[in-house]
Amino acid sequence: MKETTKFETSPNKPEIEINKPPGKGKPSFWQSPGSLLWLYLVFILLSLFTWQGLQDVPPQEEIPYSEFLQRVDKGEVQEALVTEKVITGTLTETDPLTGQPKRFVTVPLWNTDLAKELEEKGVKYIVRPGHNWLSNFFFNWVLPFGLLFLLWGWMARRMGGAGKGFLNIGNRIRIHAEGDVKVTFKDVAGNEEAKIELGETIAFLRDPSTIQRLGGHAPKGVLLVGPPGTGKTLLARAVAGEAKVPFFNISGSEFIEMFVGVGAARVRELFEQARQKAPCIVFIDELDAIGGARGIAPAMSGGHDEREQTLNQLLTEMDGFDPSVGVVVMAATNRPEILDKALLRAGRFDRQIVVDKPDLEARIAILELHTRKMKLANDVDLRVVAQRTPGFVGADLANIANEAAILAIRHKHDAITMADFEAAIDRVIAGPEKKNRGLSPQEKHRVAVHESGHTLVAECVPTGEPVHKVSIIPRGVAALGYTLQLPVEEKFLSTEQELKDQIAILLGGRTAEEIVLGNISSGAANDLERASEIARGMVTQLGMSEKLGPLTWGRRQQLQFLNQSTEERNYSEETARLIDAETRALVEEGRRRAEKILRDNRTLLDKLAAELERREVLSGEDVTAILGKNACKEKHTEE
Repeated sequence: MKETTKFETSPNKPEIEINKPPGKGKPSFWQSPGSLLWLYLVFILLSLFTWQGLQDVPPQEEIPYSEFLQRVDKGEVQEALVTEKVITGTLTETDPLTGQPKRFVTVPLWNTDLAKELEEKGVKYIVRPGHNWLSNFFFNWVLPFGLLFLLWGWMARRMGGAGKGFLNIGNRIRIHAEGDVKVTFKDVAGNEEAKIELGETIAFLRDPSTIQRLGGHAPKGVLLVGPPGTGKTLLARAVAGEAKVPFFNISGSEFIEMFVGVGAARVRELFEQARQKAPCIVFIDELDAIGGARGIAPAMSGGHDEREQTLNQLLTEMDGFDPSVGVVVMAATNRPEILDKALLRAGRFDRQIVVDKPDLEARIAILELHTRKMKLANDVDLRVVAQRTPGFVGADLANIANEAAILAIRHKHDAITMADFEAAIDRVIAGPEKKNRGLSPQEKHRVAVHESGHTLVAECVPTGEPVHKVSIIPRGVAALGYTLQLPVEEKFLSTEQELKDQIAILLGGRTAEEIVLGNISSGAANDLERASEIARGMVTQLGMSEKLGPLTWGRRQQLQFLNQSTEERNYSEETARLIDAETRALVEEGRRRAEKILRDNRTLLDKLAAELERREVLSGEDVTAILGKNACKEKHTEE
């Protein structure tokens, strides 16, 4: 379950940077590594400028201005550079040492006839403002490089690197001091098995001698594994809150930068700070960002990459620290299959705790936790809400509670009603209502027939779950209607008969269109896809085919660094044709069953479709009233 409260560092105890020694204030300008780098850069630029200036000035002879005028008059001046304070240039006379024209420099006493005289004597000359080395340095060096560094800093801020040090090398760990984490196990609903597993870690952090007394030691690493939104991060915070120890929190992706070696340096600093604050918890979220299996990325990139170097340093640090000091490393991932095996061996992440999706009772507890500060109406039944949300994780349930509150405010209710929760669930599952999407009468009638077919077959098959709600109000991007069934009890297995009944229910809508309207439409595309997946899974993965026997066909492989899965074909062409034939036979069997149910109960189908078209939404009680209790289920129990 994902937490809904945003936990920040206490205002009285500011967040501690990992690159600052504990207990010390902000370093001075001269102690800052970034400031020293800037000073070195300025010194290098000044040296380069001075060196270039010395190299650019050739040897030249200073002559009086009067001599310069005489040489101009005699035609001995070849070129001249005229400024406000000095005139430089070359003479027609050659230097015997270098073989080049002699260069001269003179301080002018200006008169208005100089330019005219230079032109008359054929002297090439340039008039330029006075030379200022300071302005030259500013415009040629300071201004260009200043603009470059400003652009660099702006790009760093855009990428979230502001305040992280020169070249964004500073660490990003967030340290919550002892007592700052207020979350405890009381704030975590469900996950009772995970709480029991984490109890030993809490006991060790409170008193390390408890385990050492018997000669044992606490695990170095605890890996929380589970789907997204199940509350792995919240559990880690709760462990720190229960043990009342500092909590180091960083995401795996925050170790990685564009420079190789930065991530490894951050790992070293992280563990160094953790040892100084022991006992404490180091929590690495999204461990798969740096802990993926090694050996593939270097081959693709042509060398050692930053992620692999960071992982190597993490493995070294976990081997190097003594567990008796009281540092416990916790990590979370929802992709354990791609983690490097070296991470999971004993001595590193010794213990793996599965944080799975909550069952019915856990969902009720989660809903109670998220609604304890909400004003609920008397008709709200959280058990019904939990029954309607099988497979939902804590984050989903928190979202539903929040959506229900928003809808209650929108409709100006004094309290959150059951109708608000129902609407919130429909919104999360099928998307928001599209009441402005205009359906023609013919399309509305077709959708009503289609959903009535699903509903009637669901009520008639032996293992069908009760229909909770039927609607023909468009929702989301492409959903023109939907039929929701409410599980009677929590199930973790499906029998062969239940899977066949699901195929029949999925094909009930398309079959109803064919029976009532004489043709089919594109509205059954998703139904066909789901029915085909169930049938193919029964044949290839579950061994529910008499012709193919109790075998599995095809082997799935996870492409670790592409986040994709492929199926390796390990059977012949003849077997492939047989798989296709058996899959088609199961789907065809479901279609025939749905057709027989609908034809045998055509009167109920027409009655249900007409009522649904008129009212647009029918509840489970309305469906029971229209069809009658057990109207057709007894008739088709054996079929």
